[in-house]
Amino acid sequence: ELSGNKAQVDIKDQSSASVVDSSKVHLRWKDGTTSRFHSFWLRDHCHCPECYHSVTKQRLVNTFKIPRDIKPKSVSLTSTGMDITWDHENHKSHYPFTWLNKHSYDPKITDPYLPEGAPKKTWDNSIASNLPEVAYKDVMESDKGLAEWLNNIHVYGFSFVSGVPVTTEATEDLAKRISFIRETHYGGFWDFTSDLGHGDTAYTDLALGAHTDTTYFTDPVGLQMFHLLHHDGEGGHNLMVDGFHCAKILKERHPASYKLLSEIGIPAHSAGDLSTHIVPSPRRNPILNHDPVTRDLVQVRFNNDDRSTMDHLEPHQVDAFYEALFDWNKVLTDEKNLLWTKFQPGRVLIFDNWRCLHGRSAFTGKRRMCGAYTNWDDYRSRWRTLNTSAEQLAEDL
Repeated sequence: ELSGNKAQVDIKDQSSASVVDSSKVHLRWKDGTTSRFHSFWLRDHCHCPECYHSVTKQRLVNTFKIPRDIKPKSVSLTSTGMDITWDHENHKSHYPFTWLNKHSYDPKITDPYLPEGAPKKTWDNSIASNLPEVAYKDVMESDKGLAEWLNNIHVYGFSFVSGVPVTTEATEDLAKRISFIRETHYGGFWDFTSDLGHGDTAYTDLALGAHTDTTYFTDPVGLQMFHLLHHDGEGGHNLMVDGFHCAKILKERHPASYKLLSEIGIPAHSAGDLSTHIVPSPRRNPILNHDPVTRDLVQVRFNNDDRSTMDHLEPHQVDAFYEALFDWNKVLTDEKNLLWTKFQPGRVLIFDNWRCLHGRSAFTGKRRMCGAYTNWDDYRSRWRTLNTSAEQLAEDL
């Protein structure tokens, strides 16, 4: 957030704001920095009630009816910001200093691409001694408890919830504390056993290697929740791997492999049910996906079981691709990076499917699980509104 000093202007000196060649407005800050704004840009971003809906936070101004050569008739400074009267329709605009400072683009004063929230903490299996966990009662009864839960997911990529009633109803209510449940071809809220109710190995008693879910969706699910309701056999331990931590190791040890797995697209599919044939658009997506501006890793998308035929590779890429895939697998299966936990009735696990890979050991006996998916954007919206003030969120727009 902007400090009080950072966005200060000497309002006693009205020359701190000036019009240059009619096409730009200059604003000089107390630290001597000068921000330069195009006149048209300022008019296009007017947030007065006529131009911007205070409730919906949507633009009302018609950009295409603003004259391209619009000019300020007058510019003045108030205690909170800069006032401009425009030569077109005598329109009056007010721009808060904090908003101008945050959105200054010439020069950039505040980095618009800074990561949100607390720094993420990557982990290996040493996290087992201090697992992120919150109480069901706290999550269900207060926004503070819900905020702590979601912040655990933001920072660590996962969180446990203890003291959950061992029922599908309580588990579904817990999922809905975040947002509505995402419907897929598996349904909405799941309640399943190893009966091959769907054509997917998740519905068997087989071991599953570390993977992320729904690599075959254009928009892979954001969060995944699991709750063991009953198990009368052996095995079925849960595996978690921090994909961001493993990607960091891969980049350090095998930079060429990291680069290749960030560039070569992997086709995926879900076609186990007769009525289902899902493939993403675009058809192929890299395992390691980055923000196009910051180049930060934002999504791991890996399920070797759901991979389709790699017939799009150029001949010279084949050996390099498999070399990179083996390097990635070596890091993913390194014992130091494997967090094994035992599911217990009453203890729910939820994790970021864009970051954490999960799997399980094989098991015997009857094992009943329930859970749900949450959309990424809905989870992030809930996290954002609970961890950032409404004023700051509005200023970010």
